[in-house]
Amino acid sequence: MNPLPDWPRALESRFGPRAPGQYRQAPEDFFVDEQLDFTPEGEGEHLWLRLEKRGLTTLEVVKSLARLCEVAPRAIGYSGMKDKIAVTRQWLSVHLPGRPSPQGLDEALAAQGIRLVEQGRHPRKLKRGVHRTNRFRLRVSGEAVESEAFARHWEALCREGVANYFGPQRFGAQGRNLDKARAVLQKGWRKRDDRQGMLLSTARAFLFNEFLSARVSDASWHSPVPGDTLMLDGTQSVFDIDGVDETLTARAEALDLHPTGPLWGVGEGALGRAGALEQALYVREPALCDGLSRAGVKKSHRALRMRVIEPVLTREADAAVLEFSLARGGFATAILRELIDHPDF
Repeated sequence: MNPLPDWPRALESRFGPRAPGQYRQAPEDFFVDEQLDFTPEGEGEHLWLRLEKRGLTTLEVVKSLARLCEVAPRAIGYSGMKDKIAVTRQWLSVHLPGRPSPQGLDEALAAQGIRLVEQGRHPRKLKRGVHRTNRFRLRVSGEAVESEAFARHWEALCREGVANYFGPQRFGAQGRNLDKARAVLQKGWRKRDDRQGMLLSTARAFLFNEFLSARVSDASWHSPVPGDTLMLDGTQSVFDIDGVDETLTARAEALDLHPTGPLWGVGEGALGRAGALEQALYVREPALCDGLSRAGVKKSHRALRMRVIEPVLTREADAAVLEFSLARGGFATAILRELIDHPDF
């Protein structure tokens, strides 16, 4: 098993190494609330449930809900996967055509450690990736928090954005999912070996982090370079550029748009400086890149930077509490690794 790289941190060149810190010492220290743009309409074949879980994965909740509602797991919809060692809230949907809500469902869920927050009917299944943001409340403690520099580091992230690394949870305990992904792609990816596509996602996340690390190292992760694909903030809308002018630079500085990196797959390569960095990534990891292409995954893009939305820092006697929202796909651990030194990172 090969350990994950210690990818460079954007703040380290200015502020130096982070001091040690702790987070998620209890599930309540890591609270996540998934935010949708809409609520259930009140009628339809799908029962939508807003559930709060503690110490469970989203897939474990799906299995419990399927059993309690007497449906197949594929009848359950959810928008995103939420952390296990945390207290998280998210919507899930259950397809119950012509059937009423199961009696005593809230009590049955409570017996599984799941709290029913609210519910409603809706005509459609909840699809993956439809939530806009996640709201976080994190309790952080330790030497790093006690330093007077902690607030300056936090303010820099809020002002300039955060290097949008995939978090360690994407790679499994001790990075084991990446080793599994390498093995599966080496022999040729098959659906039966990776039902949820998690190993494909792991490989793409690793390659993205490698690309981002090169842009952090040359200080271009927040600035457009020739050949970049840029993403408008708060959307998935992208456009290609040949060169960089003052307008694009100013919009990037204002966090209105962000450079992107490749989520590797079949598709056209970038040109210019961005293309050279993609080619360098391929030279370093040809087996992963070729394996993803053979699997037929389509190339897409992910922003190299994420904006911290509505940030709040409050102090407790021996800790700091960070509240903020991130667009879907953003990892709160990407913020924490810039603020504290911890074995998870």
